[in-house]
Amino acid sequence: MPLKDVLAALIVIVVWGANFVVIKFGVDEVPPMLLGALRFIFVAFPAVLFVPRPAVPWRYVVGYGATICLGQFVFLFLAIYLGMPAGLASLVLQAQAFFTVAIAALVLHEAIRLHHVLGIGLAIVGLVMLDAGADSAMVPLLGFVLTLVAAFSWACGNIVLKCAGPVRMLSMVVWGALLPPIPFLLLSAAFEGPDRMLDSLLHLSWRAVAVVAYLSGVATLVGYVLWGRLLSRHPVARVAPLSLLIPVVGLLCADWVLDEKLGLWQWMGGVVVLIGLALNLFGARWLAGLRNRPQAT
Repeated sequence: MPLKDVLAALIVIVVWGANFVVIKFGVDEVPPMLLGALRFIFVAFPAVLFVPRPAVPWRYVVGYGATICLGQFVFLFLAIYLGMPAGLASLVLQAQAFFTVAIAALVLHEAIRLHHVLGIGLAIVGLVMLDAGADSAMVPLLGFVLTLVAAFSWACGNIVLKCAGPVRMLSMVVWGALLPPIPFLLLSAAFEGPDRMLDSLLHLSWRAVAVVAYLSGVATLVGYVLWGRLLSRHPVARVAPLSLLIPVVGLLCADWVLDEKLGLWQWMGGVVVLIGLALNLFGARWLAGLRNRPQAT
C-alpha cells in the first residue's frame, strides 16, 4: 500500500475512533434519530448544489445511502443512546471487517489468503482481549445486538462501493446523504415525538452544534471519502481490517474523555490487534521473503 494511502488510512482511523465519543455527547443532548437527520442534512446541503452526481447507476447511490448512511447509523446511534459504552461500541462495530471479507468472498469471489485468515484471526483474539477488560459498565444486550446490525450494514455498504467500481467518492458521499434525512425524521417523529424534536431544535447548545459539525463534516465527508478511495484502490481483504485499529483509538478516547477506564487486558489486546493488522497488510510480502530466502547448505 503506497505511503499516501497509509496516511489516509491513519486519518480515517483517528477520525472514526474519536467519532464514538462525539456520538455519545450528541445523543446526550439530541434524540438519536433527530441527530442522524441533522448529520446527513448537513452532509448533503448545500454540497449537493455544487457537487456533480456520481457517474454510476442510481442503484449504487441508493444502496450506499441505505446501508452506510442510514442502516449503520440508525442502529449505532440507538445502541449508544440505549447505553452501549462508546469505547465498546467502537470495538463491536469492527465486526464489519469480518462481515465485509466474508461477503466479498461469497459475492465477489475475492480470494482469502492464509495471511488474511491468520491476521484477522489474531485481530479477533485482540478484540476479545480488549473486551475482557471492559468492567466499567454493563453492556446492554440490545445495544450489543444493534451495534452488530450496524456493523453488518457497514459491511454491505463496503460491497456496494466495490461493485460500483471507480467512483468520485465526494460525489457518492454527498448524493448518498440525500436518502437518510427523511427516514431519520420519520423515525424521530414516530418514536421521539414532534414536541421533543422541536424542543431540541429550539434549544441546541454550542456543544450539540459542534457535534453535528464534526459528524457531518469530519466523520462523514472526510472519513468516508478517504475510506471509499481506499476500497476502490485495494482488495477488500486488505482494506477492511484496517478498521480494527479504530477501537484502539476509540477506547483511548473513551478513557481520556468519558473516564471509561482501560484495564491491562485492553492494553494487551490493542497490541495484539496491531500485530494482526500488520500480518494482514504485510503477510504476503513476509511469506514471499521467507520462500525466497536462500537455503543454507
